Amino acid sequence: MQNTQYGPLGFYINGEWIYRSDGPQLEVYDPATGDVLAPLPRATPEELDRAAAAANAAFPAWKALTALERSRILRKAADLIRERADQIAPLMTREQGKPVAQSRIELMVSADTFDWCAEEGRRVYGRSIPSPVKDMEVRVARLPVGPVAAFTPWNLPAMMPARKIGAALASGCTVVIKPAEETPAAALAIVRALHDAGLPKGVVNVVFGVPGEVSSHLIAHPAIRKITFTGSTAVGQHLAKLASDAGVKRCTMELGGHAPVLILDDADIDLAVSTLVPSKFRNAGQICISPTRFYVHDSLHDRFVDQFAAATSRLVVGNGLDTATNIGPMANSRRTAAMDNLINDAVSAGASLKMGGERIGNRGNFFQPTVVTDVPVSAKIMNEEPFGPVAVTARFSSLDDVITQANRLPFGLAAYAFTSATKNVRRLSEEVEAGLLGINNVAVSHPEAPFGGVKMSGYGSEGGIEGMDPYLVTKTVTVA
Repeated sequence: MQNTQYGPLGFYINGEWIYRSDGPQLEVYDPATGDVLAPLPRATPEELDRAAAAANAAFPAWKALTALERSRILRKAADLIRERADQIAPLMTREQGKPVAQSRIELMVSADTFDWCAEEGRRVYGRSIPSPVKDMEVRVARLPVGPVAAFTPWNLPAMMPARKIGAALASGCTVVIKPAEETPAAALAIVRALHDAGLPKGVVNVVFGVPGEVSSHLIAHPAIRKITFTGSTAVGQHLAKLASDAGVKRCTMELGGHAPVLILDDADIDLAVSTLVPSKFRNAGQICISPTRFYVHDSLHDRFVDQFAAATSRLVVGNGLDTATNIGPMANSRRTAAMDNLINDAVSAGASLKMGGERIGNRGNFFQPTVVTDVPVSAKIMNEEPFGPVAVTARFSSLDDVITQANRLPFGLAAYAFTSATKNVRRLSEEVEAGLLGINNVAVSHPEAPFGGVKMSGYGSEGGIEGMDPYLVTKTVTVA
């Protein structure tokens, strides 16, 4: 087992680290033990105002830097994250629960994200338009929108802040970020790398508190020009309304999903199982793009389930700091309670419990990796994102029917399919309603590619050149 010192925790406002033991406090828990890791101060309204004011004051100078100057800071921060990964990863595991190897990979992806944003920020081009009027120049400029309020979740506590901060800074924006209170240390480590890389004061500010209070205060603040949020659909809808009420502030919303997996009759079952098992149970299934609804052709269903369950049974559940662990605890007790409810409901509705389905022990938030088969469409788990270590299956007999089932819900973040026929690939690409589609693979998230959903899974993209757009305004300039 690895051992690491956790805390102290605080804020980062106008280039200063703020630690205090007075005033309102929250507590950060270890999901593997239930023990308190450290107290976390709650920002007061005055501290939130200071953070927004610092971002606003820093914006003109940060915007005025060359893209190359901003790029150098981001790239240096990326190098520092890589150098410190072995120290940061155990902190992330202690607060979030995921195996330490997965924490380290997340930090490497976070560093890669900074690198990519650093370089793409140097390619934020405008354009010149042939003028319809003689002796007039017409050009288009892309300019940073201004200070950004960012809100990130607990499941990817380094990568989500890196995505939002990297694109914002590379575009010339400044940031006030409220990471998840359950997992503050990882986000603070990302920001510390920026601080040590020479980030000017006020360009990034970090606060914590009661989520509803912080988001409503920051979104309404006159300095904030843009909101970016990753989290549940319900909260995203609420924040979008606040942004509209505060002056039609632009938003990027990366919201929930319920990813279907289509195993067609010509699928390579060995490939599907070896690919899907580690993806399904990564981070104990607490990933917004986690494969969840497994629709398997009737001719392959029982074989697929048997192989999937056999591979799942070999996974090791335990403390994420133990290098033998494949699945750590769920991040909080709310998730284990949700698993109990959804699985019991599915079985009551007529589904079969193939394996798992129960909590493990009486300390921490451990839950057995679970497979539930022949789940009826009426079961709650077929309609609500479980966000946990459970795979549910249903049978289908025709491509028309399975596409209908895949598109049935109002969500459309990620989807997956396994097939060997080119004609199926073409049809799935056109007809499956999702912002991300992996065919014969699950690698749908890359710094170089846009990431986002359709329908109630949100709007706007993060990653790729499309991920820079939300942080830029377009201005047409005519010169006679």
